[in-house]
Amino acid sequence: MDLAGLLKSQFLCHLIFCYVFIASGLIINSIQLCTLILWPINKQLFRKINCRLSYCISSQLVMLLEWWSGTECTLYTDPRDYPKYGKESAIVVLNHKFEIDFLCGWTLAERFGVLPASKVLAKKELAYVPIIGWMWYFLEMVFCKRKWEEDRKTVLKSLLNLRDYPEKFFFLIHCEGTRFTEKKHQISMQVAKAKGLPGLKYHLLPRTKGFAVTVRSLRNVVSAVYDCTLNFRNNENPTLLGVLNGKKYHSDLYVRRIPLEDVPEDEDKCAAWLHKLYQEKDAFQEEYHRRGVFPETPMAPPRRPWTLLNWLFWASLLLYPFFRFLVNMVSSGSSLTLATFVLVFFVASMGVRWMIGVTEIDKGSAYGNADNKQKP
Repeated sequence: MDLAGLLKSQFLCHLIFCYVFIASGLIINSIQLCTLILWPINKQLFRKINCRLSYCISSQLVMLLEWWSGTECTLYTDPRDYPKYGKESAIVVLNHKFEIDFLCGWTLAERFGVLPASKVLAKKELAYVPIIGWMWYFLEMVFCKRKWEEDRKTVLKSLLNLRDYPEKFFFLIHCEGTRFTEKKHQISMQVAKAKGLPGLKYHLLPRTKGFAVTVRSLRNVVSAVYDCTLNFRNNENPTLLGVLNGKKYHSDLYVRRIPLEDVPEDEDKCAAWLHKLYQEKDAFQEEYHRRGVFPETPMAPPRRPWTLLNWLFWASLLLYPFFRFLVNMVSSGSSLTLATFVLVFFVASMGVRWMIGVTEIDKGSAYGNADNKQKP
């Protein structure tokens, strides 16, 4: 390991990232709370301000992937479609297998300049998580309990609210509903067999209702569906802890632009269309495992400097008072002060480990295990 790699793996560096993220996030959440007074006066101004504020948080995670770990992202796509990316709103359908696939989706949005307003279909519980969840609330993210009978009305209402959104955005949706594991895959394929659907090797059976209502609600707002199939070279198994340790990964992302008018409006036909899409995604993954590349032309969208500049701004604003506070605590010589310092350090350590732990595959949602036995 070189000197830079050794430095990146040190817990002190991780603690600094965690401190800057938490402190800046809470400051931004507080500012977002103050912007609520704008909602009844000028809703579009509220939205534009919160897009910029939210970017200050989400871009810090993208910065870790792009600049700290130096992960490379190669895009495979039709060169005729490439100029349209970032110039239109789109529904992004991404496979859900890796711990950092959500981060790769955010990176795609960042490289095409639409990260500030981009949305996801997220679990309702996340709305109550400080920083990220609160940021998503002000960004009008679409939350669901993943029980369709309860979600139908709330998801539809949230999606319809986005029809007059003033910014271009990517709406990221993991149609599989939960991250891929072998156990969930076995259960999912049992459901597929029972329903007479073709089996999938690299994906879970997609859940069609959320996708269908998203397409129906955002028709004439988004221009296309971006079918995104992600994989990593040399059988890399990327983790958020690896990214935090500065480990460099090599991602390949195959993006197909499908005009929204090609997606059926009827719910049953839309469901059949989505199942066919996942069969095609499975074939692309099979080809990638065999040849090591996706179809179409490889491209490398350039990194934009704004994620790095944003982090440097917050770090320069917050680190000096933090280190001055630590020095004063240690130099005081008080046993109580030193004990408090050790306690704060321990809590911070646990906080970092918890934030990393929630992304780990073996701690993912149980959704798709027992629930998949009942309905897909």
